Amino acid sequence: MLEEIIFRKWRRAFILAFVLFTTSTISVFAQGDLMVFPKRIVFDSPRGTGELNIANIGADTARYNISFVQYRMNEDGSFTEITTADEGQNFADKFLRYYPRSIILAPKESQVVKVQLTKTDQLKTGEYRSHIYFRAIPNFKPLGEEEKSKDSTTVSVRLIPVFGITIPVIIRIGEVTTKTTLTDLNFSMANDTIPTFKLAFNRKGNMSRYGDLTVIHISPQGKRTEVGKANGISIYTPNAIRRFQLNLRKDLKVDFRTGKLYVTYDAPSDTKKEQYAEAELELK
Repeated sequence: MLEEIIFRKWRRAFILAFVLFTTSTISVFAQGDLMVFPKRIVFDSPRGTGELNIANIGADTARYNISFVQYRMNEDGSFTEITTADEGQNFADKFLRYYPRSIILAPKESQVVKVQLTKTDQLKTGEYRSHIYFRAIPNFKPLGEEEKSKDSTTVSVRLIPVFGITIPVIIRIGEVTTKTTLTDLNFSMANDTIPTFKLAFNRKGNMSRYGDLTVIHISPQGKRTEVGKANGISIYTPNAIRRFQLNLRKDLKVDFRTGKLYVTYDAPSDTKKEQYAEAELELK
């Protein structure tokens, strides 16, 4: 099946990325000492199993608890944690099960977490989304092992950072009717030195969008130069709009005072090639 082929490709890529990370300074999908691959799971039918490859890239043994959290995407692309779904939003967690529920990883050790659909007879046409949350559990020292303060009249406070990462898990049932347009294109020179491009993604339909943005400068003579790229831009249901800003490259000797910017929003490179939207902005 196509889904199985994609997951096998993801796993091979993860192994390669993990080797590169442990032998160089390359960072792949990491936060704190945790690396997760792939960055999302999408079920396009009411059956199947997904895999997340988890790696501890730190120097100490670490434990991670796994749970689901729910998010609202804001217009600027940030997230707010919620407990009740917004109108037009469906949570996916009650149709998913995952194992194991927690993992302990030695330094440079990796493990697979499986995510499986359940209660599929209750799924209706539409999209369901929840985020699987990997939360690092701090290693607290037992009482008596902590260093004692020389001054017994003072109170010491020790802050321990807790790292975590969330991965969207999406279930799609039915035919996709989503359409995307790009509007509100704007170019400016921030602080007179940084070429900055802004635009709005507009989504209509029953499913989210996830893809890659490419910005190409076309000179008056027709020369095309890629000046900006942003992969993995999502517009989740029920959002109708997402605003986005991208700093363009200024090391390519491009004259941003003339010509135009040609912008495309395409399906991710690891899926079927499809252009979601395109737009142009004349530079003045």
